[in-house]
Amino acid sequence: MVRKSGLKLGIAALVVYIFGGIGVFGGIWLIVFRRGIDVMGLGNGHSIGYLLLTTGTAFSILGVILMRIFRNRGIV
Repeated sequence: MVRKSGLKLGIAALVVYIFGGIGVFGGIWLIVFRRGIDVMGLGNGHSIGYLLLTTGTAFSILGVILMRIFRNRGIV
């Protein structure tokens, strides 16, 4: 039974890592191709791109750290 809950934690860490990667590449795309263009009324594309780039990087790092912790502790 412990193995199943550990597997769910590992999958959650992988999902965080994937969302971080999507955020990073989406942010880079906004910075490069949407400079000076309003994005859905939220602001300029490059400013939202920088936000996505930094939060995506943070999520990717968090996902990797969580995967390493779960792997080394024997939870997953």
